Amino acid sequence: MKKKFMTTLSSVALAGLLTTSVITLSDVHHPTVAYAATTTNQKNALRKAKSYYKTMNMSKQGIYDQLTSEAGENFSEEDAQYAIDHLKVNYKKAALKKAKSYYKTMNMSKQGIYDQLTSEAGEKFTAEEAQYAVDNLKVDYNKAALKKAKTYQKTMAMSTDAIYDQLTSEAGEKFTAEEAQYAIDNLDK
Repeated sequence: MKKKFMTTLSSVALAGLLTTSVITLSDVHHPTVAYAATTTNQKNALRKAKSYYKTMNMSKQGIYDQLTSEAGENFSEEDAQYAIDHLKVNYKKAALKKAKSYYKTMNMSKQGIYDQLTSEAGEKFTAEEAQYAVDNLKVDYNKAALKKAKTYQKTMAMSTDAIYDQLTSEAGEKFTAEEAQYAIDNLDK
């Protein structure tokens, strides 16, 4: 039988402040992170995490990585995990906002947006969060394909066949054949 126990931690009231925490660890065979007291670094990590979510619509993994990065905030893994555990946000909503930004600024395809949202070198959203974003992104991918095609025609002087190939390529823009054909058909209009 697994041992169960309850630990209650409380601190003494100092200068009129009283902090009481109750931590229940129901199963000692499965580790649980328990925070007895909140440190200044934990509070600061949480504040930074909220800021990254609010201003940059970052994923959970993206926020954690930024908090722990030496080139970023340089918080300890424990302080960053505290922030992640206490950050009450909707990552699907953040993924949707990020998807809108990619569509609007880069004229990306549905597959291109999904790949960028889930990429380890990109936004690091979960597959579920990214799928929610692309499923709820109400945009015209034909229009995006046409804008990309015009950019290729103007800046790279590409033939229509080359543009079509670039638009549909798995190594390129990843538009559907129908979206790419719409772009080619409307390129000179």
